[in-house]
Amino acid sequence: MQWTAPPDTTTRSDPTPRPRPTPGEMDSDQRRKRKRLVTRPIYRYFFSVRPLLLCLAFVSFLYFLSHRIPVNPSAFKPILVVSALPLLSSSQISSFRHYRARKLLSNSLKIEDRVLFPDHVLLLVSNLKKRDELECVYFKKIGSNSSDEVWKLGRDILSVDEYSGFQSVVRCPIPPLNYSAAVGLEGGGRRVSGRNNGVVHSWETLAYAAELDGETAVVFVKGLNHRADRESDPAQFGCHWEREGRYVGRSKAVAVAQEVVRCLVPKRIGLMRPGKAEAIRVTIGVNPSLLPRSVVGLNPAKAEGIRVRVGVNPSLRARGSSDHVLVPSVAKVFVSNNVADEGEKRRRGDFSKYELCVCTMVWNQAPSLREWIMYHAWLGVEKWFIYDNNSDDQIKDVIEQLELEDYNVSRHVWPWIKTQEAGFSHCALKARDECNWVGFMDVDEFFYFPFPTKKQRSKKYRFHGQNSLRNLVMNISSTSPRIAEIRTACHSFGPSGLSSPPPKGVTIGYTCRLQSPERHKSIVRPDALDKTLLNVVHHFHLRKGFRYLNLPQGAAVINHYKYQVWESFRAKFFRRVATYVADWQENQNEGSRDRAPGLGTEAIEPANWHLQFCEVWDTGMRDFVFANFADSSTGLLPWERNPLQKMM
Repeated sequence: MQWTAPPDTTTRSDPTPRPRPTPGEMDSDQRRKRKRLVTRPIYRYFFSVRPLLLCLAFVSFLYFLSHRIPVNPSAFKPILVVSALPLLSSSQISSFRHYRARKLLSNSLKIEDRVLFPDHVLLLVSNLKKRDELECVYFKKIGSNSSDEVWKLGRDILSVDEYSGFQSVVRCPIPPLNYSAAVGLEGGGRRVSGRNNGVVHSWETLAYAAELDGETAVVFVKGLNHRADRESDPAQFGCHWEREGRYVGRSKAVAVAQEVVRCLVPKRIGLMRPGKAEAIRVTIGVNPSLLPRSVVGLNPAKAEGIRVRVGVNPSLRARGSSDHVLVPSVAKVFVSNNVADEGEKRRRGDFSKYELCVCTMVWNQAPSLREWIMYHAWLGVEKWFIYDNNSDDQIKDVIEQLELEDYNVSRHVWPWIKTQEAGFSHCALKARDECNWVGFMDVDEFFYFPFPTKKQRSKKYRFHGQNSLRNLVMNISSTSPRIAEIRTACHSFGPSGLSSPPPKGVTIGYTCRLQSPERHKSIVRPDALDKTLLNVVHHFHLRKGFRYLNLPQGAAVINHYKYQVWESFRAKFFRRVATYVADWQENQNEGSRDRAPGLGTEAIEPANWHLQFCEVWDTGMRDFVFANFADSSTGLLPWERNPLQKMM
């Protein structure tokens, strides 16, 4: 049978007929076709899989970045050291303040830091819910090997408070003998994790709070070798900023006084993406000569069971500051979108400011609060900032009840003991955007406008009746714009023959005082304060160009109910809030006017205490209160109608 070639359907330019292939050439041609059939799908498969491989590689890269550079909002620290970085412009700072706050870290309950105080251990905890029922847990290791038994002991929590909106403070008892101060929390069958397990900061030296202020951050530091009412050289300090333990920037300290360090905000922090900078941890680098020896060298007796990070970290040194020591820090700058927006609106004038506010720091003063607030509200005070310094009475209930009665009272948890001056500096920053004038006084101090006598001819600063105190500061604002502080003398009252607290309040019960005034208290314009925020409780330092006014005693005085009945007065032996005033149990400055003359250092009632500190009988305040506050039908005073009185 003759072989016939298949018809050629291809178009060829060469008309010459194709020669007939031999059998060997046919086999070779078939093998090439089979090879093309095999290799062609593999080549096409490679190009179809390549996009998938690229996507997987990109996802892996993002996963790697998310672990090396956490994207959750967390904490940054300021420390103190000279910076070579450019600083934030006003517009960058403005955008930084508007970063939207998100939930810190994750939704899991976490111990961020621990601080050891003389009478308790403070835990800074994130994501704590009101329904969480926890207890303090202490651990003791038996033996030195890692496999040795660990004993566990649980105790009730002393108190829990919301601290910053992002954190809560939990107070635990001092650990028993031989148990670690690295207190844990347990409850509901779970143990709360800690960011720095085993680390407990000593209260002796610690950066404990921070607040953003324009292009700077104000950092509050305990344990620096500062004297009262004195500035320090800012060149001796530097500011370090950290995020979850990772260095993110450093900057200059531009002002240092007492426990306050003002740091410039580095540009590097301001350029972060929105939502990442809500919590910035700040810590301070200090020349070692400014720190106590026990801090630089760490006293072993005091460091038992405590690991305090005090030392030079080479990775955090700034140029020319190799001798700086980093102070341990729990201080964080928190930026809330709502707070930033409100502050910005007030600065633009969208919100009107309160004309007169008052700030105070209290410890277990709940029974005195209603009388003090109601009285000064009648004089024209519009808002109160109550800095609660670890009270364990019913102050929260009292403030909530006052708010229900339309008094504008805000409670600020301030867990840092013996820091009244720093707390007042912090309050001045908080109040600046809301208030034209802020009075700084205690809850046993009451402004009083005495009825003028014939000898008192001047009427310049004389105001009487309702809103008299607000009218006074408004008058000074309009007639003397360079006056930024009003100082008022204080008359100190004694027990006035009483042996138990007066049932109608201190303004009615205490009517005998010392002849000469002691010290003074001030009302200030927070926008005119010096950048150091330096104060000695009684008054602040002002910026250049501003001055203070000593208010004539004929115009107004402050009745200071300082030496009350022994039942009330003895509490001062156990806690005083001022930083540079010795506690009465300490054998220091026994002749100081900050102490009771001749009282000594023990909480023992002296003979005839109820008759002491009585040189002049002064019933002016009592008569004033009865005339203006007593109910005409019942004779009751407003603070006597107390829904919580039975509870207290």
